[in-house]
Amino acid sequence: MLLLLNKLFKKPQHPFNMQQSGQKTYAQWQFENGERTIAFYLARYSCADMFRDKNVLDIGCGAGGKSLYYASLGARRVVGIDIIEQYAEESAELAKKLGLADRFEFVLADAAQLPFEDGSFNTIIANDAMEHVKDPAAVLDECIRTLGPGGRLYINFPPYLHPYGAHLSDAIGIPWVHLFFSQKSLIKGYKKLVRDLPDGERRLNLRISKRDDGSEYFSYINKMTLKKFKKLTAGLNVEYYKEEMFLKLPMFKELLTRMAVCVIKK
Repeated sequence: MLLLLNKLFKKPQHPFNMQQSGQKTYAQWQFENGERTIAFYLARYSCADMFRDKNVLDIGCGAGGKSLYYASLGARRVVGIDIIEQYAEESAELAKKLGLADRFEFVLADAAQLPFEDGSFNTIIANDAMEHVKDPAAVLDECIRTLGPGGRLYINFPPYLHPYGAHLSDAIGIPWVHLFFSQKSLIKGYKKLVRDLPDGERRLNLRISKRDDGSEYFSYINKMTLKKFKKLTAGLNVEYYKEEMFLKLPMFKELLTRMAVCVIKK
């Protein structure tokens, strides 16, 4: 049923598919879309406020394209961290191509255990990252620790009940699919849809893990909701918070919020 229904929906544009088809690399796509990653903050903060002459940490940088976009906005130094080793080479290639290699560094690290001294950064940005990390509370603690006095942590993420909150839209175009099908069905369907792609094995390894009992689950997301996030940030110095909605129906905001936007100041 999932596979049949999926044929009726057009998949949203996804960087994995663009890279697989040879249109552009993931890093290039990230760089070209860099402005989108900060657009939600610009009503309150300027690019200079966020980046100019600042030491910047990009949490969950992926292939480094967005980190390099931040460097292009005048950052003194940008460190991108991610847990996927293959992104190191891709980000380095783009940094060299853009002439930004002297201001960018890719670090293979877990955001819950940052390998940096206290107060190392003026700006930390977590774009589309908070819904992916295994231990969000530990990540927040580490971000606050590594921020210098007066530094800001910029967070934006699509909540789990977002139409594509399952993060499977590279293969499944059904909105809210995770509300209608079990995780077991989604895993089975996703495997069938991507396993024969040239990068199919990489996609499966990225999204799916096994528990000790052998059962599979989507380890790529932590099911972060607006409610969970507000509980996590309670007690922190939240300077700015906004929920960008597709349609303003407060009773359904978990379903209709396209992006939660939060700025925490130290």
